[in-house]
Amino acid sequence: MALDTRGKRPDSTTSPKRAARKRTAGPVALWRSTIGKKVIMATTGLFMIGFLAAHMVGNIKVFSGAEAFNSYSQWLRTLGEPILPPSAFLWIMRIALVVAVVAHIVSAVQLTRRNTQGQPKVRAKKRLGGTYVAFTMRSGGVILTLFVIWHILDFTTLTVNANALPGHPYENLVATFSSWYGNVIYLVALAAVGFHLWHGIWAAAQTLGVGTTRRNRAIRGFATLAAVGIAGGFALVPLAVMMGVVS
Repeated sequence: MALDTRGKRPDSTTSPKRAARKRTAGPVALWRSTIGKKVIMATTGLFMIGFLAAHMVGNIKVFSGAEAFNSYSQWLRTLGEPILPPSAFLWIMRIALVVAVVAHIVSAVQLTRRNTQGQPKVRAKKRLGGTYVAFTMRSGGVILTLFVIWHILDFTTLTVNANALPGHPYENLVATFSSWYGNVIYLVALAAVGFHLWHGIWAAAQTLGVGTTRRNRAIRGFATLAAVGIAGGFALVPLAVMMGVVS
């Protein structure tokens, strides 16, 4: 066996691959691994589900009237004071949501690429759209990404809301859903949200090891209930404005 520069035999227990694994241990190794990406997809997905549920409950306050809804919106801007400056909590949540969305999308794209590498038949199938679930999850993800951009321009920056009144969230909400295109955009996006939640909750449970033969039926039922509840809860608002219940 050849000697190293110090006249010693190299340690046979430390291979180049093992040394590389040691250098990339921890968060980097988790990110690079397939199971790590799946766990990141699952955990970021669950975070976004929690955000959606809380956001939906807040939106339903519109049925309490303009004063109650505007007061709730103002409370969100002052949440955390005096420890946090005004609107800091909202910005923390926005930044966390952006990080979660980016990590979720990047993980999904990289997992899809890994799944198709070196498999000509799989690549051909993916080019044709793959399975119905895979296609709708991907297209739904694109729709939701575009919708988030529109939502920010509509309610946060008020860029696309023609009748926007700064500081009057109730009136701005009614103005958005008084237009036919506002309702179409939101209802299409909510259909994508519902399907994404339905399959995403199921997939997250399997990835995190929660799913078992006994639990799968209950998980599927919970996924259906969550998807219908959250998407349906959001849909109540534009439908109420369309029917004149909220004005």
